[in-house]
Amino acid sequence: MNPTLDQLKIGQKAIISELKIDEIPLKLLEMGCLPGNSVELIQIAPFGDPLYFNINDSHVAIRLETAKAIEITFENN
Repeated sequence: MNPTLDQLKIGQKAIISELKIDEIPLKLLEMGCLPGNSVELIQIAPFGDPLYFNINDSHVAIRLETAKAIEITFENN
């Protein structure tokens, strides 16, 4: 099983590799949350949900439950 978005640390970058399309809101897909796009964790809300990401230069808040449905591969830094 590949790592998922919820496993990123603040400032860490990755590439979206796969997502469970039936668990992802259409709005996230429209905002660029698609396989092949880069993603960086910017901030975590005080109680750990939601998570704030930079996805292709768009700032997006994603609920923890949804982040667990988006698989990633880590970028080599």
